Amino acid sequence: MLKNRKVAWIIAIGWMAIIFILSHQPGTVSSGLSSGISEMILALVSGALPQIETEIEGFHTLMRKNAHFIAYFILGILLLNALKSNSFPTSRDAIAAFLIAVFYAITDEFHQLFIVGRSGEFRDVMIDSAGAATGIFSYWAIHSLLKKRKNRQGSN
Repeated sequence: MLKNRKVAWIIAIGWMAIIFILSHQPGTVSSGLSSGISEMILALVSGALPQIETEIEGFHTLMRKNAHFIAYFILGILLLNALKSNSFPTSRDAIAAFLIAVFYAITDEFHQLFIVGRSGEFRDVMIDSAGAATGIFSYWAIHSLLKKRKNRQGSN
């Protein structure tokens, strides 16, 4: 159990390092990466559905904000998994995971104030926090369903 917990923490901290590395990219590099991904997705969508007209800048912004949400969705899951006291996470574990994720989002946005071409955005902290909360809730809900299923099978 202790070994698994260490591995869970290594994975969570590793994910935080990935977020940090991506946040440390200058604005031009970060924007270029997300623009390239946005253009690739738009090319695929317009090829499959030529009647859809797309506006690249709006889509690019949507992609960047979804990246925040998804990164912190994953972080919330990883933190709750690392923090859970036993086989089922407690509400204390969930609150701790959420607070760690929010604190990390705040420090990440603060860090971006010192990166050329980047800015720290309160809106991004809110998106990050929503992603973490959704990830934590999803993890909790799946564990609850699996626990109920296991209890029903055990009573048969």
